[in-house]
Amino acid sequence: MRKLLFSIVIVLLWPLCGTASDMAKEKRWAEQISDGLLSGDVVELKAGDNVFMAIYTEATQGPGDQAVILVHGIGVHPDWPEVIHPLRVGLPERGWSTLSVQMPVLANDAELKSYLPLFDEAGPRLTAAADYLRKQGATTLVIVAHSLGSSMAARFVADNPKAVNGLVLISMGEIDIDPKMNGVLALEKITLPVFDLYGSRDLDGVLASVEARAAAARKAGNKDYRQFAMEGAGHFYLGMEDDLVRRVYGWLKSHFDKNRDKEPS
Repeated sequence: MRKLLFSIVIVLLWPLCGTASDMAKEKRWAEQISDGLLSGDVVELKAGDNVFMAIYTEATQGPGDQAVILVHGIGVHPDWPEVIHPLRVGLPERGWSTLSVQMPVLANDAELKSYLPLFDEAGPRLTAAADYLRKQGATTLVIVAHSLGSSMAARFVADNPKAVNGLVLISMGEIDIDPKMNGVLALEKITLPVFDLYGSRDLDGVLASVEARAAAARKAGNKDYRQFAMEGAGHFYLGMEDDLVRRVYGWLKSHFDKNRDKEPS
C-alpha cells in the first residue's frame, strides 16, 4: 500500500520544470521500482521544489544509529543491479541502514559535459537524504558513491564538511571538464575519513588518476585517507559483488564500528 501511494504521489506532484535532470525518466524509474521492490521501502524526498525517490533499507541488527547514503553513477537509478543493489541490501545485514538516492540524470545519450548543471542539484538531494536519516535515528552518516556519483559526493563533502562523518569513493576518475566536476580537486579540501576504492581492471580514467587522488589527499593533510585496489575488479565489480560489500563494510567497521561483533558469515 505504501508503494502504491508513493506511485500516485509521484504522478501528481513530480515537477517537470526548474531542474536540469530528466524528471520524466526519474518518474518512470520511480514507478517501476515501487512496483517491483522486494527489499527496503521507497520513500519520497524533497530538495527545494523537486520531489525525488530514495530507497530506505533498515539495518537488521545493531542499534540502528549508523547509516549510509548510497549514490549511484551516471544515468542510472538507486536500485541499479551493478554496485548499488549489492551494497543497498548487503550493508543492512551488517548493521548499517542504507538510503539509496535517485541522483539527477539525463538521457542515455547525453554527453558527460551535459552533467555539469546537475552537480548543483546533487547537493540539495544529499542534504535531504542526510536529514531523512537523522530523523530515523542515525547519528553516524557515511556517503558511499560510485563513478560519477563519487565526483558529485566529493564535491558535496568538500562544500559541506560537517554534513557526514565519512566518504567512500568507488571508482572515481578525474573529470577535467570543469572544476566543479573534478573530484580530485574536491579531495584537496576533504579531511574526513575517505576510502578510495577502485578495481585493478577499472576504466582508464580511474586508473590514470590514482596518484592524483592520493596526492590531493596529502595536500589536504588527510591522515584518514586510504586507497585500495581490488584485484581483478572492473568498473562495475561484476562477479565480485560480495567482495565489494565486504571491503566497504570492513572500512566502515574499522572507523565507526570497532566495538561490534564480527561480520556475519
